[in-house]
Amino acid sequence: MAMLNVAVLISGRGSNMQALVRASHEPDYPAKIACVISNDPTAGGLVWAQKEGIPTAVVNHKDYGSDREGFEAALDAVIKKHDAQLVCLAGFMRILTPWFVDAWRDRLINIHPSLLPAFTGLHVQQKAIDYGAKVSGCTVHFVRAEMDHGPIIVQAAVPVMADDTELSLSERILEQEHNVYPIAVRWIAEGRVNIHSEKCFILGEGEPPSLICPMIR
Repeated sequence: MAMLNVAVLISGRGSNMQALVRASHEPDYPAKIACVISNDPTAGGLVWAQKEGIPTAVVNHKDYGSDREGFEAALDAVIKKHDAQLVCLAGFMRILTPWFVDAWRDRLINIHPSLLPAFTGLHVQQKAIDYGAKVSGCTVHFVRAEMDHGPIIVQAAVPVMADDTELSLSERILEQEHNVYPIAVRWIAEGRVNIHSEKCFILGEGEPPSLICPMIR
């Protein structure tokens, strides 16, 4: 099986990027992190990736002003330069235009800290607490033009505790983000993810399942 080349897009420390890199070091992992790209030259994740020997690049959105498609064309060029076949958003704090999303359709995935379609946008952990949700979690999904929408690949559920704060719930969810993102990339690299009618079907799913529920206590 050919190795899948992955580009990871970050805007900050890139903890999910780090989880993907660590997974890629496993002997049987079928994907390689070909490059880490940031829209912010000060992103801490760039330094971490460089120490790991991973090619990095900066496409600073500020250099393009209001020209979003110009920024994305430059981003697209860097991704293609590294022969990436899959793009993973990992805390990439830019809303992508339909042009970019369509150009990478079914080859562009994101991780979001809620059980989509619930709680889209920002500060979703606080939204879950305010709403009185008993369970929250995270979702890896293919990206579509509408923000935080697209076929769901895998989710992980975590409990919302009565005394949770936005920070404590975020930390619990982040643990599962680091777990499920590499799983989703593995399944895609193994050719096991099919999309029909905007729903994902995992061939020969086995373990782990597409919904992961750590111990709820």
